[in-house]
Amino acid sequence: MNKFLILVALSQITACSNRAVYENMQQHQRIQCLDELPSVYQECIERTKKSYEEYKRERQEVVKE
Repeated sequence: MNKFLILVALSQITACSNRAVYENMQQHQRIQCLDELPSVYQECIERTKKSYEEYKRERQEVVKE
């Protein structure tokens, strides 16, 4: 039972870490958008608006294939 609880706790920590990494990458991409021309800036920002849940769902679909 203790091993199970440890695995559950680790999976939760990993999930939080994955979300944090994803959100940090999004923030970095938004900062990079500042270097784009004004005509491309909005398109660049739009590419960074995907939520972690959307990203995770799409990733799982690709991994299944």
